[in-house]
Amino acid sequence: MSKTIAHEKFEMTPKDWRVWHPSPSKPVFKLPKDAVDAHCHVFGPGDKFPFALERKYTPCDASKEQLWALRDHLGFSRNVIVQATCHGTDNRAVIDALTSSNDMARGVASIKADISDTELQAMHRAGMRGVRFNFVKRLVDVLPKDILVAASQRIKPLGWHIVIYFEAAELPELYDFITSLDTIIVVDHMGRPDVRKPVNGPEFALFTKLMREHDNIWAKLSGQERLSLQGPNGYDDVAPFARHIAETFPDRILWGTDWPHPNIKTHTPDDGKLVDFIPKIAPTATLQKKLLVDNPMRLYWQK
Repeated sequence: MSKTIAHEKFEMTPKDWRVWHPSPSKPVFKLPKDAVDAHCHVFGPGDKFPFALERKYTPCDASKEQLWALRDHLGFSRNVIVQATCHGTDNRAVIDALTSSNDMARGVASIKADISDTELQAMHRAGMRGVRFNFVKRLVDVLPKDILVAASQRIKPLGWHIVIYFEAAELPELYDFITSLDTIIVVDHMGRPDVRKPVNGPEFALFTKLMREHDNIWAKLSGQERLSLQGPNGYDDVAPFARHIAETFPDRILWGTDWPHPNIKTHTPDDGKLVDFIPKIAPTATLQKKLLVDNPMRLYWQK
């Protein structure tokens, strides 16, 4: 478990940080029944679930109650809550949200290789279904790959999957490691493509190759607010990348709001507008149902 200090007063990282949108718009796009927000977070509250000493940033509080309110406002039925790096391997905030969700939430944890079987089994009962490996150096001190392999072996008996977060330029170095893992791998935000480059260019082609040649690789078509160079009124420059993956691998795609949008410095994302972006990447009702209902339900609730 990460080291934390109880009752510490936390102050949000001041430089360019933003608090989540206080009144997101109501989406025009009507989500299909039983839609899942398959990538979101809870932060603290810090006075109850302190942030890790080794964190690279301190976020604003973003509670489970606020997440449930957003879920209902946008029209989702369920959430997949991903452990945030600011909490390290102390998963208590996520577990607290899962156990009060009436089975309407699942989680992705951060763990250490020496976690006990008893702890893992308790996390599974709470609703955890995966672990996250983060390779984005500005957010974490990346662990040696042998430690991550050991952690991946610990979760196999539970049938969990692995969520991997990296940036596009890092994929060549990570390619062999990712393909060596013998479980389902879910890549956050499509591996963060550089949208200034062409969809059919060599960088994104490598990510497409990864998915084409390895049917255990899934992708989250989320993060348009992070990847776009157009700002809050656009995101259209991200659409060709996400739509290409959606139409090529329709049974291995997920989508999430990424609320409360940690480390966004350019603007405050409006979650209603993010939902309205979905038809641009999944234009048919069939594809929308796979993206938002069938795939996340199969991965998170049927195990």
